[in-house]
Amino acid sequence: MAQTTAIVDALKKALKEHGLTYQQVAEALDLSEASVKRLFAERQFSLKRLDQICAVMGLEISDLVRGLEPEPRINQLAVEQERQLVSDISLLLVAICTLNRWTFQQMLEHYTLSETEVIQRLATLDRMGLIELLPGNRIKPLITHDFHWQKNGPIQDFFESHVQTDFFNCRFNRPGELRLFLNGMLSPRSNEVMQQKLRRLALDFRHCHQEDLSLPLDQRFGMSLMMAIRPWEVSVFQQYRKSGDNKLYPGHGITRPIR
Repeated sequence: MAQTTAIVDALKKALKEHGLTYQQVAEALDLSEASVKRLFAERQFSLKRLDQICAVMGLEISDLVRGLEPEPRINQLAVEQERQLVSDISLLLVAICTLNRWTFQQMLEHYTLSETEVIQRLATLDRMGLIELLPGNRIKPLITHDFHWQKNGPIQDFFESHVQTDFFNCRFNRPGELRLFLNGMLSPRSNEVMQQKLRRLALDFRHCHQEDLSLPLDQRFGMSLMMAIRPWEVSVFQQYRKSGDNKLYPGHGITRPIR
């Protein structure tokens, strides 16, 4: 019973994090709001019903169970800490390496930083609470499985100004590369369905990353996945718009791709 309670509590927390109300869940499941409230109050969920509610958020039951496991202590750095990372590229480099479970020796083998420089930066990350620097320069990351950067914070700003141009400076025609650009006209409901699928894909990517952290470094490769969807029109088309016309038409675009 204790585990059932914990799972239901995790489900309620996930709904809150996704900004979903009981009414919205009821509409998605074709139930009354009273029925949904009763399910949560009585904590009586069939696996099928539990899976349906998770699907509304783009989650799976395993995501809830995983959230019940004891986790390290941080899932996000403070804005000032992120600012500290981007102010020193070598510190940011070492931070990214530690998040990807690189060892001290592997950093020395692949980058030009000296032992002293790497140790100094690891000590800084230790003080920030991102890692614990253990004897023998062993590294213990202190992050949750869903660690993420601040929304619109220094790391994202760094990405906007430095990484995006470099990332898309590619023809995406070599092994391991893929770029898709899709264009069409969707209803708000279909747009939301696509957003749920993109969130699910993001979780799948994160889970693959977590599972592969146990592999040797030579069997893992740096991969980046860009996903986006929004109402959008090529700016050069806008000059032909009639005054007050805000609709997006075929050929003007509504989606930006999974790249």
